[in-house]
Amino acid sequence: MPHTESDKTKYNNQPDPMIITGGMGVHISCWQMVRIVSMMGGLGVVSGTALEIVYPRILQNGDPGGHVRRAFNELARRQPALAEPLGRLIEKYYIEGGKAADAPFKTVPFAKLSRIEGHTGLDSFWESSRELQALTLAANFAEVWLAKEGHDGLVGINFLRKVERPLPYSLYGAILAGVDYVLVGAGSPPELPGMIDLLSRHQTASLPFKVHGARSDSGEFYVTVRPETLVGSNAGVLKRPKFLAIVASFGLARVLASNPKSRPYGFVVEGPQAGGHNAPPAKMRFDDHGRQIVEYTEQDRADISAIAGLGLPFWLAGSYAGAEHLREALAKGATGVQIGTAAALSGQSGMEPELRARVARMAARNELVVMDTMVSPTGFPFKVAQIPGTVSDKAVYASRRRVCDMCLLQANYITPDGALGYRCPAEPVDAFTAKGGRVQNTVGRACLCNGLLATAGLAQIRADGYVEPPIVTLGDDFQTAKELLTLLPPGQETYSIGKLLFFLRKGVQA
Repeated sequence: MPHTESDKTKYNNQPDPMIITGGMGVHISCWQMVRIVSMMGGLGVVSGTALEIVYPRILQNGDPGGHVRRAFNELARRQPALAEPLGRLIEKYYIEGGKAADAPFKTVPFAKLSRIEGHTGLDSFWESSRELQALTLAANFAEVWLAKEGHDGLVGINFLRKVERPLPYSLYGAILAGVDYVLVGAGSPPELPGMIDLLSRHQTASLPFKVHGARSDSGEFYVTVRPETLVGSNAGVLKRPKFLAIVASFGLARVLASNPKSRPYGFVVEGPQAGGHNAPPAKMRFDDHGRQIVEYTEQDRADISAIAGLGLPFWLAGSYAGAEHLREALAKGATGVQIGTAAALSGQSGMEPELRARVARMAARNELVVMDTMVSPTGFPFKVAQIPGTVSDKAVYASRRRVCDMCLLQANYITPDGALGYRCPAEPVDAFTAKGGRVQNTVGRACLCNGLLATAGLAQIRADGYVEPPIVTLGDDFQTAKELLTLLPPGQETYSIGKLLFFLRKGVQA
């Protein structure tokens, strides 16, 4: 189902890049790394996950280099209606010189939704607080704008469909910054093409969200962004980015491509070797306690020839970060590949430097093991690198306090009094079950929000001095990273993202 002529008019004629970097989060695919990738002719993809928490923490660390304030000022210049709320955000979170090293970060209010009144019919429309809308929009604008600054290369942004309450505001902020590609995975994203169309014209856009316990006759629930309430009615024309759906099967790709309303520009096809969240295996196995065991087989690999037959551009991901794999992908009809693990271990990724160096040393010594786990509150399999001192360490996991204070992966449910409530399998077990959650869903779960922020060097420090431990997610294949690490001169602990791109391209040209 190739693009029609009407489809093609939506997009610019700029060629698609051969190499995409994965939108790894939280803040591993940071703007600093992505900017270099884009300047070198690849598609650098920033992570849009939790930026509304990342940016306040950077401000509280003193905003090194002044980049956050500079980006917020640029947004205020372009959209004067946002100048006052952005000024209040800087006043609230910025600490000149940075907070004390042992002081907790000031928390960001979580995305609790309020019903938008005035709608008729069964469906109900909800939005987060005005302050959080402005913060989420501004953080995503800033990350994209900083990645695009000073060059004309291509920049994308990656969102998780499972992180649904901030997504409409995040998407709008990225479009305001002129993002070139939007990538969405961790759930089926049929609504995204329509949302992109609307937000590119500053029109109201809504994303359906699931509510457990809602009556079958109560209609759909939507989280909504209303651009006119944020930037006014004269905001100017915006470029429409290309949308890439991240899929793990031909079936989902075919369904999305068959409907003009859900048809993406193209696909990123992730195999089960990819890091982060993955689609569940076709056949789930359970242990004697009823817990899921993640085991992938050949049945879980996407039919690449069938996806190629859809006629849309696609990139292969999951153990494709090698010159031979890139050649293989091109031979199968792919536009190129997406690389994640090798980029995450590069010197410009957002991973905390000492942790990154430790992981790289383990990879170089063949000591690094990555396991498919059910640690994620989403219920999706999540790959975790087994690193001492992180959440993967059984002693660390056992001693870590269960908490849900950022709430990005919460599920929505109807409370006994009919209100909209939120629960997370990573929160204290008693609290979760009191909200109607099943106790078996809490086993082995951990707070990815806190863990991944710690991995990016932004760990929360509790009032009593307790520091949240990191959790590291990587894919299965370290071969390219290991090859680059062995080429390093004595005393150098990591390679640059530029060297990684050069290494891959040189291998293809050879």
